[in-house]
Amino acid sequence: MGTLIPATRYSPPTALLPAELAQLLQLQVAKLIESPFWTPAQCDQLQQASPADHPAWCQVALGSDYVVEQWRRHPDWLFCQLQGQTLTSVDIWGDELQALVLSAADEQALQKNLRLFRHRAMTDIIWKDLNRIHSTQQTTAVLSLLADSCIQAAIDWHYPRLCERFGVPVGRESGKPQQLVVLGMGKLGAEELNLSSDIDLIFAFEEKGDTQGGKRELSNEEFFVKLGQKVIQALDQQTVDGFVFRVDMRLRPYGTAGTLAPSFLAMETYYQEQGRDWERYAMIKARVVAGDRQAGERLLDSLRPFVYRRYLDYSAFESLRSMKQMINREVRRKGVEHNVKLGRGGIREVEFIAQAFQLIRGGRDKRLQQRELLAILPLLPEAVGMPRAVVDLLTKAYLFLRDTEHAIQAQADQQTQLLPDDALLRQRLAWVMGCDSWEAFSVLLESHRQQVRHHFDQVITDVEEDSSEADSGGEAWIGCWDAEEGDEVSTAWLQEQGFSAPERVFKAIVHLKLSKGYQVMQPMGRERLVALVPLLMPLVARQPEPEQTLERVLLLVEAVLRRTAYLLLLSENPQALEQLVRLCAASSWFAEHLSRYPVLLDELIDTRALYKPMDKQHLRDELNQLMLRIPEQDTEQLMEALRYFKHAQVLRTAAADITGVLPLMKVSDSLTWLAEVILERVLQMCWQALVDRHGRPRREDGEPCDPDFIIVGYGKLGGIELSYGSDLDLVFVHDASVNGETEGPDKPVANQVFFTRLGQKIIHSLTTFTPSGTLYEVDMRLRPSGASGLLVSSLKAFVSYQDNEAWTWEQQALVRARVVAGCPRLAHRFEQARVSCLARGRELPALRQDVLQMRQKMRDSLGSGGEEQAFHLKQDQGGIVDIEFLVQFMALAYAERYPQLVQYSDNIRILDAAEQVALLSEQEAETLREAYKTYRAAGHRLTLQNQSGVVTDGQLDQLREAVSALWEKLVVADM
Repeated sequence: MGTLIPATRYSPPTALLPAELAQLLQLQVAKLIESPFWTPAQCDQLQQASPADHPAWCQVALGSDYVVEQWRRHPDWLFCQLQGQTLTSVDIWGDELQALVLSAADEQALQKNLRLFRHRAMTDIIWKDLNRIHSTQQTTAVLSLLADSCIQAAIDWHYPRLCERFGVPVGRESGKPQQLVVLGMGKLGAEELNLSSDIDLIFAFEEKGDTQGGKRELSNEEFFVKLGQKVIQALDQQTVDGFVFRVDMRLRPYGTAGTLAPSFLAMETYYQEQGRDWERYAMIKARVVAGDRQAGERLLDSLRPFVYRRYLDYSAFESLRSMKQMINREVRRKGVEHNVKLGRGGIREVEFIAQAFQLIRGGRDKRLQQRELLAILPLLPEAVGMPRAVVDLLTKAYLFLRDTEHAIQAQADQQTQLLPDDALLRQRLAWVMGCDSWEAFSVLLESHRQQVRHHFDQVITDVEEDSSEADSGGEAWIGCWDAEEGDEVSTAWLQEQGFSAPERVFKAIVHLKLSKGYQVMQPMGRERLVALVPLLMPLVARQPEPEQTLERVLLLVEAVLRRTAYLLLLSENPQALEQLVRLCAASSWFAEHLSRYPVLLDELIDTRALYKPMDKQHLRDELNQLMLRIPEQDTEQLMEALRYFKHAQVLRTAAADITGVLPLMKVSDSLTWLAEVILERVLQMCWQALVDRHGRPRREDGEPCDPDFIIVGYGKLGGIELSYGSDLDLVFVHDASVNGETEGPDKPVANQVFFTRLGQKIIHSLTTFTPSGTLYEVDMRLRPSGASGLLVSSLKAFVSYQDNEAWTWEQQALVRARVVAGCPRLAHRFEQARVSCLARGRELPALRQDVLQMRQKMRDSLGSGGEEQAFHLKQDQGGIVDIEFLVQFMALAYAERYPQLVQYSDNIRILDAAEQVALLSEQEAETLREAYKTYRAAGHRLTLQNQSGVVTDGQLDQLREAVSALWEKLVVADM
């Protein structure tokens, strides 16, 4: 192992340059002198320069290929630095950028100027950082100032040009001109930007109103949305000259679903009524970085009560604990242990420690209402009693981790915090960090990370875990685990513990040991498995059917044999293990679901969340929080995150269902809300991707669609009756001009083509099989003209089809149709059209005949086929579909007289309406409601046991006869 080089802030080692790095240095020189931008004199001057005389140059050449590339293109920059000159001074950045803005004749010139300025500034910043001319704080502050300046420059160029075209935005109340306000969030807000960071921004403006004096007037919101889009394009768009900063706008109210530039009033209303804990966490670092700074400070003052409570906010502990568990779960799931930001003991955990105390005590102690982490840490000894020695350790660790992050990013100007795998890259990183070998650097890094891990775990402890010792007999359980089938002692002991069929236990264990996963396990993995046995087996033995339970649990154990961290998770979390055994005992579906997606084991740790499925708004918030951590361009990771979210929420619902916490109707509500939230997010993602490529479609009035598209749920989704594994019956409808085309920067397409691609993209996002499976199976056959029809219809075409061409069974399906995602305005118009279509007059005999024929056809093809004592809950006579068809028949037959029959799409409320208008007596309605709920509950129980929807015990015969009698009376007979 190499030695640690004593140094002040990791200065370059004084040891001789290793051969590999010396050779690399020669290659960097060759790369420069072969550049067509260099003169012969410059080439000679560099070749004659001795590395020993220019250690600063050597340090940067070894640490940053990005800077070498800039020198290759701009040799004068290198020679300025060799002579000790600064390429650019922050004192004159404003003047330099102002000159660049004034000289830019068009947007392309502006983008080129900004990018060239950024490259020059970054070359200077990296030189000073890698040579320790700047401290860590100076580096992050200068980088933040660079971002502030570039944002302001983009506003300064675009604002007057938009005013010339659309007029000056004027406040409706004040009558004063309005300016854009730009809030920097995250590291930019705290002035802690790293060398290759995104900038998280929120745009806002003070007052609603309209523009005045332009060729075409807009609302203030429309004006500032356009200005925001231009600013983003000026900074974020990748050109031949690169980019300025990657811009992320997802922290704004409502995320990607919200307007790009809300008014102050809209901001205040959102945070007051809907702001979540994670948004409080994010707003700690908010800072006005550009635009109207005085107005921006007024906005932040108005939002401060949302961030900092006036009292000691110990209620924040629960949300902070959830954040911590989410961090740990993400590390395990993504395998980011080698990430100096996200991994255990990384930068984010130091930030979490400081921000936890800010959330809890910041309302009382104004000193804690600061943004920069290094300003908060020194306050903790006095403010919260943290030992000063701990603060010193955390500060040193944080600085080392941030410098490591910068050294990683300086290599290629890439946004990454991953430690390199390549041997040469590792040696280069170690050298830049003041170590003469990777081994020496690793020891130092791990020392700092261990300190951070330890103190992070101390700040917010997990839910108190059951510290009781495992049941006695641990050695006996391990003995049974290791014994061969037929061992008399172990067989007798298993029987004493409650296993009536020990041979089945031995068979399950042998099956596991013969599995490929067990055969290739490393010794440490087997040790973890053996350690789990005495904890697992007593819990299994206490179940009503212990042998069956053991088989189910071992199915999961087999699935994680190659990821033994999960074995350790179960051993160290007795409550999670207990929940696992309990739920597997109750449901084979649950056991198989976990075996298919073992990453969901993390969800068992927090029993409060496990048995408390979220309502729709909380589902939307949690999904939003999850997606914010993923780059918008990373489609694969976004798809995986959506699938993990879906599987985790289904698991929670199943746990609450199995244990009786949720009744049947609430189970369906939970699963339906989950599908709706996912559909909303998928629609947002797909819409934005197509708009970015083709621009926005236009409505008949010429206005851009936003999005003027809806997803209509039919069947179980429309009826709010989703079950585990249900398909989604969907129909897509738009309201754009049929003959128009998109309006965008390039690649315009016909509106119908745009919406067809949108529909295809949505289906692809839902059904594509990834390592985490699919989101949902999708059935589109209920759209107009079925499989032969357009994938997406205009509302006008949809209504025309329903009025003139739809079959009776299609109108029956429309009874259970409901908009589940998309444009509220179009959703309202669709619902009006749906009610109008369903409530028109119909000939009763023809309707009755159509319904009866379709019902008989379904019984013949899908029922149990007359098998003795078999009752198919859904398809047989007297079953679920009889009730559904009866409800749909009444809706179609009598909605003209009683429009309340089609107000709702779920069967229970339609039955309620039929009772209210006296189409059903109170007893008849109650019989149908009770039968419907009972059948569905029985179907749920069968699903959770992985059994078909056929019962043979005769317990439902009485209900079945009652439903059949009402079918005969209300549908078959003349009414």
